[in-house]
Amino acid sequence: MKALRKYLGIVWLLLGPGSILFLAMQAAKKLSMPTSTVNDTLQWGIIIGIFVPIAFGLMIFGWYALQGEYDEAEA
Repeated sequence: MKALRKYLGIVWLLLGPGSILFLAMQAAKKLSMPTSTVNDTLQWGIIIGIFVPIAFGLMIFGWYALQGEYDEAEA
């Protein structure tokens, strides 16, 4: 079980920046269209602004899992 937690820690560490990159690429693609408006820019700004801290939380969770912080349960 400890090995599974460490492998999943690597997954979470990679999922955070990967999801931010994917979201930024999607936003750039949508906002580069000639039909995009100010409302589209505002919506993507809000989406990215909310999701970036969530992605950092995933990376912190993955780092702790990789370091073995979740291996010992306290009574």
